[in-house]
Amino acid sequence: MRDALPELEKKGVSALGISPDLPGTQKKFDEKYGLGFPLLSDPEHEIAEAYGVWGEKKMYGKTSMGIVRSAFLVDEKGKTASAWYKISPKDTIPKLMEALG
Repeated sequence: MRDALPELEKKGVSALGISPDLPGTQKKFDEKYGLGFPLLSDPEHEIAEAYGVWGEKKMYGKTSMGIVRSAFLVDEKGKTASAWYKISPKDTIPKLMEALG
């Protein structure tokens, strides 16, 4: 997402990230990777649950609850225009650009 920000801004699109991490952890992540867009903290996963992205995940044979990587295009009225669940990072921008036309 970071690398596509200039192109997104030309299209009038803003990026936001949301995770259950606390703001201090997010700040360190942003400082390390220079994201260039806001990260919102959702430690009680209320937003994640509302968007249907808090769920069971399996990694290395272990099951746990967590964020299912997803991306959403929200229009200027706050309505979800497109949603991609279980999307890989490499597919996020191409899918977003396709939806934007």
